[in-house]
Amino acid sequence: MVRDIGRREFLVGTGTAGTVGLAGCIGGGGSGGEGGSESGTGTGSGGSGPDMLVVIGYPQSGIQLFRDYYSMTDGQHDILVPDGLRDGAMPGQVGNDMANVIGTAPAAGGPNQEAFNQLYQDEYGSSPGVFTSQSYDSVAIQILANAAAGANDGTAIRDQMRRIANPEGTEYGPQNFLGAVEAAANGEDINYQGASSATNFNQAGDPASAAYAIWEFQGTDQQSTTQIEVQNFQGENPSGGGPSADSGPGGMGRTIDVGILLPETGDLASVGGPMIQAAQLPAMQVNDSDLDLEVNAQVEDTQTSPSAGVAAAETLVNAGMPSVCGSASSGVNIPVSQEVFIPNQIVGCSPSSTALSVTNLEDDDYIFRTAPSDQLQGRVMAQVASERLGNTTAATLYVNNDYGQQLSNRYTEVFENTFGGTVTNQVAFNKGASSYTSVIETALSG
Repeated sequence: MVRDIGRREFLVGTGTAGTVGLAGCIGGGGSGGEGGSESGTGTGSGGSGPDMLVVIGYPQSGIQLFRDYYSMTDGQHDILVPDGLRDGAMPGQVGNDMANVIGTAPAAGGPNQEAFNQLYQDEYGSSPGVFTSQSYDSVAIQILANAAAGANDGTAIRDQMRRIANPEGTEYGPQNFLGAVEAAANGEDINYQGASSATNFNQAGDPASAAYAIWEFQGTDQQSTTQIEVQNFQGENPSGGGPSADSGPGGMGRTIDVGILLPETGDLASVGGPMIQAAQLPAMQVNDSDLDLEVNAQVEDTQTSPSAGVAAAETLVNAGMPSVCGSASSGVNIPVSQEVFIPNQIVGCSPSSTALSVTNLEDDDYIFRTAPSDQLQGRVMAQVASERLGNTTAATLYVNNDYGQQLSNRYTEVFENTFGGTVTNQVAFNKGASSYTSVIETALSG
């Protein structure tokens, strides 16, 4: 049965919708040596350094990094950040309005976004946050694939994932999810249209389309961020692609098992909580209905740690979960996928792991995600830097893991090759350092 982890406790302190981004939606485990040297200054708005900085990381380290930046400079550089630093509380913790910072983040841009928003509001009394729509869609798709497969079998569910999510078939969404479950269990062709996107999976199991928000901080007192606009992007094959079953045996009178592997504790606890709540909603909808089906949704905590995530994933496998919503960060998702999901033929569908390396996993098609790859976000960031901010030179400061390095490289590639810009330095930093002055100096040097 669905485990209620406290419908309101994770909302305390998170502010309004979109106030907290997923620090590590995309990273979270792994570190290495501090990048760059201590040479160079370039710490004023003049000088020979780059026009702007791109900072890729998480709030915990970002607070100290931005404190050091504002103590060293006059704060006149344009700074661009991705979703990992979308935490509305940061300006208050940094002690600066951070008015020179603008961000990008995957957004809820699906055809049924408003229907999900209302469901979440009605259940929890608060607006949904970052990656909650992707969490809902992940579990909804797994329940539908399981209903169509007619068995708690990972391989059978894998083969139904695209059949119930991609065209063709009768369209359903969160607002008529119970009808979709019944149709899938009856062997009918359905096309689930989600809250986060149209939820069409491409060949790699990634979303074939996605929306991105451009946002900014509201200052030291507001504890929130403001969404400036949302832009929709489509991949090369917006209708999706990849292997799919031709039909589904379905069946009623059974229990559908699904795991939820997201962070209740650790660095991502504040955002993992609302994601878990959203992930529980599809199971609640089924269990509160008169359908001759029941959903057993088991929640396990990754602790935002690769080792703890692997152990929690093994707990779900031992409990017989054939598919899992999770995990959140790519630093956890990659080892969990490689060490647990793929060897055990378990479907994993992450709502927030965006690193490019997830796409390239040798996964035998067991690994999906409802969050878009940073292949797209790198382009969005480069476009914002060039066209919205009008900059021609930039330096990147990135957390030293797959997420940071890959997004920095992708941004650099597009900024230089598509928009004619120049990236003067790509500088890695470690999480949890007591000072970031040396890496900031390196990034800002000419």
